[in-house]
Amino acid sequence: MKTIVFTGGGSAGHVTPNLALMHKLKQQGWDVKYIGSATGIEKEIIDREGVPFYPISSGKLRRYFDLKNIKDPFKVMKGVYESYRLLKRLKPAIVFSKGGFVSVPVVLGSRMNNIPVIIHESDMTPGLANKISIPFATKVCVTFPESLSHIKGGKSVLTGLPIREHISSGKATRALQLCDFHSQKPVILVMGGSLGSQVLNQAVRANLGRLLQQFQIVHLCGKGNVSVEHLHTRGYKQFEYLNEELPDVLAMTDLVISRAGATSIFEFLGLEKPMLLIPLSRQASRGDQILNAASFQKAGYADVIQEEDLTTEGLGDHVEALYKNRETYKAAMQSRNESDAVAAIVKLIESHSNSL
Repeated sequence: MKTIVFTGGGSAGHVTPNLALMHKLKQQGWDVKYIGSATGIEKEIIDREGVPFYPISSGKLRRYFDLKNIKDPFKVMKGVYESYRLLKRLKPAIVFSKGGFVSVPVVLGSRMNNIPVIIHESDMTPGLANKISIPFATKVCVTFPESLSHIKGGKSVLTGLPIREHISSGKATRALQLCDFHSQKPVILVMGGSLGSQVLNQAVRANLGRLLQQFQIVHLCGKGNVSVEHLHTRGYKQFEYLNEELPDVLAMTDLVISRAGATSIFEFLGLEKPMLLIPLSRQASRGDQILNAASFQKAGYADVIQEEDLTTEGLGDHVEALYKNRETYKAAMQSRNESDAVAAIVKLIESHSNSL
């Protein structure tokens, strides 16, 4: 039996695509392990999957000045040593990295053990962790066609983004019951990422009076962000986040208002949900979500409002226009050249793994 080690963390987007691959590889008889940080979101997600999880030390890689930049390199060095020792013991045939700062020590530890590494980059341009790791990778899987030009050395392969199979297995009737909704009004799902988004939360709540006349709203607002004021507002259901119930809620959903993280928007694309994307601004990010959103807008999958252009009235106008033109967006999604990212990546893993 071959062993594969997965790594990636820091946000749900660096973990959830791994789940689709892990399920497929386990079906094919692979022994699956995971290396991540002890305190990151990845531990909680992977523990739920019943996959052995090995924590290592990790430090955040920052592009800006912070006093933590002085001590974090030592955490990374410790993580490299821990990864080297772990990988020497686990003897995987290959390592698959989804990125995030915890992945860098694992990739370096793999190189020191002569273990091949496949990296996946969700966004159009590589994040800092993947930029550091790419020189040590055997292959780099990318999600957007535009990304191929950003990876040097002939390592890049356009695979798309692996989507969890169960995300399309939801039942709208269960979600209607969960939210105490009815089937006479369309449903908007508001999703601000794994930690929520204060910008989206405030804009949507400021628009409730207008939007609830035409829609019902499910709002995934992030931990600690539920509004007590709106707990009993009819047609407006808040959750900090959803796990098992998310496929049901997606099955019920007619429109999505979301940030533009690649994992989420590709899942919405796979389910053919028209999107209004409000990407993180360059002040709060490296600008990857702006590029993701622009690509989806150009393809006709989504409408976009830049965060600095977001107003209460403007949000309402865009939502109403999106719903009015929803069939045009769905038609664009249906006409795309769909590829099976899971199958493509599993094939790469099998062809580049060390033999027993």
